[in-house]
Amino acid sequence: MKTFDTLIVGGGVAGMQCALVLGSAKEKEFARGRDVGIILHQKNSHLQNALFNNVLGLHPGTLGEDILKNGRNQLKELYSHIFQIENEKVVEVEKKENGFQVITNKETYFSKNVIIALNYSKPFLIRGLEQYVIPHQKANPSKDRIQLKNSDFLIDKGLYVCGTIAGYRSQFAIAAGTGAIVATDILTKWNNSVPTKVHDKIKKPSC
Repeated sequence: MKTFDTLIVGGGVAGMQCALVLGSAKEKEFARGRDVGIILHQKNSHLQNALFNNVLGLHPGTLGEDILKNGRNQLKELYSHIFQIENEKVVEVEKKENGFQVITNKETYFSKNVIIALNYSKPFLIRGLEQYVIPHQKANPSKDRIQLKNSDFLIDKGLYVCGTIAGYRSQFAIAAGTGAIVATDILTKWNNSVPTKVHDKIKKPSC
């Protein structure tokens, strides 16, 4: 059974952004030796049919399906230590003494921390998390969307949620931001609870 420190479930904008921020901390002492994985189940991502004209930094006319493809490549090229799991779908998350057992349609994994980064559509079919499912608090009631109960993205000890299923609106920038927030919460946890974020900076030429 492959084990992780942190395993992200979902390869849409929130999950991918979360993975990128975690990956960017690879040179930090507190992040070294941390095994991070992402289960890239993207078939049901709302990005599949999206077109973006109103997102800062994205060229107008950018397609969501291209973001999904390019995001995987970006993660692989920049942060290859993040373990990408493709063509698997999570069917159960079971709480254990020191983490969680994550069962897919093909494999079983163990992770100290699990981040649920799926969309807010029904049906929600992951066994072991049913007790957290409630009606979405910020979606149009006629859409019949769901979210997972959480407090500041934390469902239970070691169990996080981000994206629309965390109770946020379906907007690209919002979903990406929630993924970044959860990633920095994990980094803070790794850094002995010292508030932590990661920025890349342009190196100034030496005199």
